[in-house]
Amino acid sequence: MPADPAPVRVGVTGHINLTRDTELLVADALHVELRRISDRPVRGVTCLAAGADQLFVRAILELGGTYEVILPALDYRTAVICPENRATFDGLLARAATVVHTGHERSNTAAYVAANRELVRRVQRLVAVWDGEPGCHAASTDRTVDAARRLGIPTTVLWPAGARRTPPGSDS
Repeated sequence: MPADPAPVRVGVTGHINLTRDTELLVADALHVELRRISDRPVRGVTCLAAGADQLFVRAILELGGTYEVILPALDYRTAVICPENRATFDGLLARAATVVHTGHERSNTAAYVAANRELVRRVQRLVAVWDGEPGCHAASTDRTVDAARRLGIPTTVLWPAGARRTPPGSDS
């Protein structure tokens, strides 16, 4: 009997601040894309941020895959994950097949860059939930997309028609 095929390793990068309607659009688009790119199990790779990353993990789980989490820094949960999202974060973190730490103590641009590099190093494909706008720091989505493309990693950008980001400081 042949062995089960190795899972395809798919990473995610993308926006945190999505409107509620956009979250629904992105969740659907992620399901379609994950089914399109693999007829074998998927092993997701994520930093488990709110928004795109957590939508990706839910899609992976719904499709029977597994995932690993790369935590940018030791203080990531308390410094970055908003209190109302920590229970969700904790539940998803507990279900991860593997958790990797970058070695950074504090959440900052250097820690996020290290996490993004590690993510790109571990994947065969990348999915970016990205509106195409350039970012404002070295760990922005566009930088991760560029890094993956430079390495020849097939990258799909998902930004469904009608998708929107929430304004800074908005809680919607």
